[in-house]
Amino acid sequence: MCYVFVWVLAVVGAVFEVDERAVSREMLKSALNSVGYIADDALITTLYLSLRLGKPLLLEGEPGCGKTELAKSLSHAFNRELIRLQCYEGLDSSSAIYEWDYLRQLLKIRMLEASGSIPDSEIFSERFILKRPLLRAVTHGDSKPPVLLIDEVDRADEEFEGFLLEFLAEFQVTIPELGSFKAKKPPIVVITSNQTRELGDGLRRRCLYYYVSFPTPERELEILSVKVRGLDEALARQIVGFVRVLREEFDLVKKPGVAETIDWARALLSLDAKTLDPQLVRQTLSCLIKDSSDTLKVDGDALKRAVENATAKTS
Repeated sequence: MCYVFVWVLAVVGAVFEVDERAVSREMLKSALNSVGYIADDALITTLYLSLRLGKPLLLEGEPGCGKTELAKSLSHAFNRELIRLQCYEGLDSSSAIYEWDYLRQLLKIRMLEASGSIPDSEIFSERFILKRPLLRAVTHGDSKPPVLLIDEVDRADEEFEGFLLEFLAEFQVTIPELGSFKAKKPPIVVITSNQTRELGDGLRRRCLYYYVSFPTPERELEILSVKVRGLDEALARQIVGFVRVLREEFDLVKKPGVAETIDWARALLSLDAKTLDPQLVRQTLSCLIKDSSDTLKVDGDALKRAVENATAKTS
């Protein structure tokens, strides 16, 4: 099984239409770059193989490192609908597939009561279905399959993970009153996990796997140059250097991810900052630190040393 889709690429002023069997890794990387997603070659290769083999892509890693953003960028680059299933504790299969529109059903019953007959086919029909993400993904009806993002699957219970395993095998869901719905063309599936619990082996085997780690300083600088236009290069290097010190030298509960680095860079740019100093960093630390105990760790002399360390490496 493989995903077949058509790309329209502008190359040297010309427009080409190609299907996925002709899309190279270089084209894939260029397409993601064009929508502002900077990925390393290993991730590009894994994503490329996921598309070619028609297998879901499972992304694990620290929060804020671009897992969810990859699915969004994929959707944008391919001009596909993005269908997002946000997982949470207690999520069950029915909530992820469909719900009945009880209010409309009740109104229909009131209308039918006058006739003295209320057939089930009139009440339990597809028009009274509220489609949730999984049902939307298999009934999209478009020639171009959507991108299905199953976000933070580790927050869902193991029972839901078992159901998800069956769904990914057939891309089919069943509604007792209406029967089964099977995707004519499987969606492009991206699954993310922040590792709050261990995922089962079955789900891992079903997918291609990639661990999204914190980027190298060079990669993070490249990301800032794309995401934060107008940022001075020297300040960008100090920002990346300071964030790297936080990740590596402080025992933080919640290490700042790339998303926090971008937020902080935008905040400093809006304050017309030219260089880092302890006072400025302390005043804007809320962009990076998201835990009260971490705030106590990054303060006083420790904060001053971290700023000096970061600025010294870029001077």
